[in-house]
Amino acid sequence: MIRGRVKIAIHCKRCGERFILRGKQDRGRIETGFKQCICENVHDLDIEKID
Repeated sequence: MIRGRVKIAIHCKRCGERFILRGKQDRGRIETGFKQCICENVHDLDIEKID
C-alpha cells in the first residue's frame, strides 16, 4: 500500500526536544531522513504519526 506524504512527530526522551517532520510512507514504513536529535540521541525517541 503506497500512501504518499505523512506528518511525523518525534520527541526526544533525553532532552525533551520535539520535531515535526514530513515523510514518505511506503508499505507501512515511514522515511523522514531523521538521523539523531541535537543532543546526539539516536535510540531513545518517541515517534508517532499525526493524522
